[in-house]
Amino acid sequence: METGFDLDQAWSLHRQVALRPEPFGAMLYHFGNRKLSFLKNQIVVTILRSLADHPTARSACVAAGIGETSLPTYQKALAALARTNMICPREAA
Repeated sequence: METGFDLDQAWSLHRQVALRPEPFGAMLYHFGNRKLSFLKNQIVVTILRSLADHPTARSACVAAGIGETSLPTYQKALAALARTNMICPREAA
């Protein structure tokens, strides 16, 4: 599955994005483009919280317990967040 999302790049939350924990998972709000995302998957929330602590998105996924067979699912989720500028390459954060 080709998502266009580079797991081997350093990523982080965009500097204008707030991640707020919620009982269902988390809410992401981008103060620049005013987009709102609701995350119901706790593993995705864990990955997002740790992106800045890892050299690549792949290592953040591995640290969250994602195995090789499940990686494409999370790559797709991260690609969707990148398309809406919720996350960005670290040097652009």
